[in-house]
Amino acid sequence: MPLNHDTILLETVRTRRVRLQSALLHGGLPERRLVNDNVRRVLGSVVAAAVACAGCVGFALVTSLLAAGDDRGPGRAAPPAATAPAPVRP
Repeated sequence: MPLNHDTILLETVRTRRVRLQSALLHGGLPERRLVNDNVRRVLGSVVAAAVACAGCVGFALVTSLLAAGDDRGPGRAAPPAATAPAPVRP
């Protein structure tokens, strides 16, 4: 932080000029802060949450498929299809 009072005054004037120029070009501060900024944040959060959910579901699917494949063991064929029971003769 500068100790020279003239430098402090010049920086203050420069800051005020920049703020006035920005307000003149872009409007007042309440007009510049639109709801659009918060909507972008919400949409970004929703997209990030969807990607995280998709990753979790994909991981669960892969692990369940690998676990189902381990139950059959190496070299075994798939279990036979279910057949109807034989009719009972009296």
